[in-house]
Amino acid sequence: MPLAVAIGTEKARSGLIITDVLFELREHLNHRISLFSGVDFNVDTENNLTGVCDFLISLSPEQFFVEAPVIAIVAAKNADVKLGLGQCVAEMIAAQRFNAEKENSIPYVYGTTTSGTDWLFLKLEGQKLHIDMAVYTITQYDKILGILSSMVEQKA
Repeated sequence: MPLAVAIGTEKARSGLIITDVLFELREHLNHRISLFSGVDFNVDTENNLTGVCDFLISLSPEQFFVEAPVIAIVAAKNADVKLGLGQCVAEMIAAQRFNAEKENSIPYVYGTTTSGTDWLFLKLEGQKLHIDMAVYTITQYDKILGILSSMVEQKA
């Protein structure tokens, strides 16, 4: 973590902090999920729900292709996690539509916007968006891993 913070770029934070947290989540869950980074997620071009996801978590263990249900989106930001809210919400809506199109809808799609050191969590339930107003710091690593695990378990 000190190296990522010293370098100070979004790429360093993604590669040295966020990836490690998500890898630990996958290990913790015995590889029941798949992780993707930098994948095209073009769901609805008409409504501008296209682009590259920083990180995407699927409830499928299939690691070669993104399969439904997509349960969470992680938007990496260099410093201010609030700057990632719009991107994250758009990607969560895209994930919700992707799941519905694949006839594999789930009650909630989750999202997080993170700098690696700060984490802000969101939940999309139908058309209702919930934002956890607490910003969790990486020093609360167990809490962050617990929240990410509850996303996989689809706990409200």
